[in-house]
Amino acid sequence: MTPPASLMDARLVAELRQSIQHCAERGLSVASKWSSELYYAIPSNKRDGLTSEAFATFSTSTPARSRSPRPSLSFADPSPASSAALCIPVIPGNQTHLPSHFPDVRAQEIELEIQDEAALFAARAFMTAKEFTRVEFTVKNCKSAKAQFIYVYSCFLAAERKAQRDWYRQNNTRGQPPVPINRLLTTLLDMVKNATDPWLLFLKAVFLSRLNRREEAIESILRSISGYHWNWSVWTLLCSCVGDGDELTALLPLLPLPANHPLILMFQIRTMNELHSPSEHELAMCDRLLGDDCFRDSAWVMSLRACALYHLHDFGQAEKQFEKILAIAPHRIDDIDVYSNILYVTDNRLKLSRLAHEFLELDKDRPEVCCLVGNHYSLRAEHEKAVKYFRRATELDRTYLSAWTLMGHEYVEMKNSHAAIEAYRRAVDVNRKDYRAWYGLGQAYELLSMHRYALYYYQHATALRPYDVRLWQAQGACYEEIGRLKEAVECLKRALLGADPRETTIHMKLAKLYEELDDQAEAAAYHRRVVEICRIEERPVQDYAKSSIFVARHHMVIVGGDLLLAKDYLERVANSNAEEVAQASDWLKKLKSVLITRPPIPTTEENSDR
Repeated sequence: MTPPASLMDARLVAELRQSIQHCAERGLSVASKWSSELYYAIPSNKRDGLTSEAFATFSTSTPARSRSPRPSLSFADPSPASSAALCIPVIPGNQTHLPSHFPDVRAQEIELEIQDEAALFAARAFMTAKEFTRVEFTVKNCKSAKAQFIYVYSCFLAAERKAQRDWYRQNNTRGQPPVPINRLLTTLLDMVKNATDPWLLFLKAVFLSRLNRREEAIESILRSISGYHWNWSVWTLLCSCVGDGDELTALLPLLPLPANHPLILMFQIRTMNELHSPSEHELAMCDRLLGDDCFRDSAWVMSLRACALYHLHDFGQAEKQFEKILAIAPHRIDDIDVYSNILYVTDNRLKLSRLAHEFLELDKDRPEVCCLVGNHYSLRAEHEKAVKYFRRATELDRTYLSAWTLMGHEYVEMKNSHAAIEAYRRAVDVNRKDYRAWYGLGQAYELLSMHRYALYYYQHATALRPYDVRLWQAQGACYEEIGRLKEAVECLKRALLGADPRETTIHMKLAKLYEELDDQAEAAAYHRRVVEICRIEERPVQDYAKSSIFVARHHMVIVGGDLLLAKDYLERVANSNAEEVAQASDWLKKLKSVLITRPPIPTTEENSDR
């Protein structure tokens, strides 16, 4: 079947609208906020075109069969299920995806929700107030699937709160574990182990993921998505389970949605951003999602695009994208920390200062704002103040990766290697897929002259980001320090694959290493490349004088050396104001005597070099 030209047809718009309520009713505030923001961004003519009759049709009709080649997974079991084990069929609120041959199940569930109505109203209010133990008590004896979800979810949130509190109580003590330990996870998993309801399958995936049972978590996520597409929290969880780009590629065909579905595009972009390796392909997806027929004015999708540009190091375009976001949503705090990183690396002090003051007034207790203010102080070289704000960000959200990493950077600037190592380790505990924390650990150990340790962490960083020039250079420097010059050479050659073709630093380093390895021919080849790049770029002779002399000397001493090339290189240096003028003049005198005894045979290539 040919997919529609528009990404968002009437059915998808209706499903998105319904998801706002479905997520909010279950206390999934982040997912509900996401749905609301996207729905608000849909052009009004698309929203207004949906009448109440259309919504009624979408909510009760049999859904179209999945266009995915993968067979659909079944979530409803017609056999009776024990409510204690939470083996609950697909519930109302998922009618968009509920097979039409379950009218009895649907009617039964609606009846149960009517019976639980008062308890559900109270539970929702308590959930909003974050009174999770009251939520537990209120819905504990309810029978509806929605109430069962709220019960398990509130148990989990209450246990998480206790684990966090206990962890912070041990802060900076020897007994503090790397991450908070929720001792109720196994019990919670037993409560949902036989779940068939997509919402409970989401919770099952959360528990499995927290218990490091990743493959089982992914399986549960896929089943949850098949039962209900528009819970963004389950997509976010799946994103955190993907280890690299290859895993993402293997996973995409297993998703029970067509490849052009907006959720698939958003998931793919978000995952590649999380892996710090988006490409032009992801930017094209963003542009499609921001088309007139889709989420034209979505600040959320624009932010995806801005983050992709940031990870591609296109800071100019990323800054313009963030300016556009703030023009349409001036009080949006999400991803403002990424914008502050961009302003930091481009040394835009004025804009960063203004932004810090504006958002500090707006909400000083958001971790993103604390990170923004920390960057502001860091750019002013007030590192103690920067650390204070980065630490505040981690107190507000222990899993806030950027704050741990940036705190480590500040400690490196303050030459406090031990504190930097502790901060970077916390970042790795939060997310082992972030190359920046591994790279920071390598830098910290280099400051302590512990190059073998540094090498270990640089290798981790390089495995996560194999085309990052800096990482290969850092690894090469460590190999050089411990005397393994051949490995250092290999690292720098890898660095050249991703480097700017006009860069000369790596070529100079390779030439030096080959000199130390007594491979004069290879050293001369890299020195000659330095000379060629500098001459093409019309750089001053001082930048390549030493390389010119090395290449000339090499050709003078080897059999069949290019003496005309040597003469050209030496004359350029001798006629310049470089420090090596006297040295070049001495070698020119020696070259004249060599030319007398061994006259060169000019070639077309040599003449062109002149």
